[in-house]
Amino acid sequence: MPRIPPLPEGEWDDDLRPILEAAPRRLEGGRLGDNNIFSSLARHKDLFRAWLPFGGYLLGGGTLPARERELLILRTGYNCGSSYEWGQHVRIAEAIGMDRAEVLRVAEGPDAEGWSAADATLLRAADELHERSRISDQTWAALAETYDERGLIEIPMLVGHYHLVAYALNSLEVELDEGLEPLP
Repeated sequence: MPRIPPLPEGEWDDDLRPILEAAPRRLEGGRLGDNNIFSSLARHKDLFRAWLPFGGYLLGGGTLPARERELLILRTGYNCGSSYEWGQHVRIAEAIGMDRAEVLRVAEGPDAEGWSAADATLLRAADELHERSRISDQTWAALAETYDERGLIEIPMLVGHYHLVAYALNSLEVELDEGLEPLP
């Protein structure tokens, strides 16, 4: 039972309706408002409208390749215990071509067998940010071998943003949308 339920379509005002009726680019079909995250956050219209462009940029306009972005988001969702974030991004990860075994291996962390050194470093960065709110010098040096300054800035911003999202989803107890799978 959500603490704050999604805003019913009948209560969408003229400002929210075009946003919530938009077709999401990275979610399967439907409208933005069909996803509980968006229809729940829409209850605070001004905050929702301010948040969307930032989240949208990180999800689709950033410099990180989609697969690497999804590794970071999935690990963050897992670390934060956010079934909604995990489930939504399992769907996105599979839509961009990540295979099921790889997606599920994210839950095992950076030391799981099968990761490339670069993938393990990304997952380690997500873990370090979660545990210590900073990336260690060793992990930073490894990231700097692959990413330019923009990517190095984007990694902690992405992980931090998805912590914020997980905190909100978990605190509001946003229910999984139909078809989303919970944390493993």
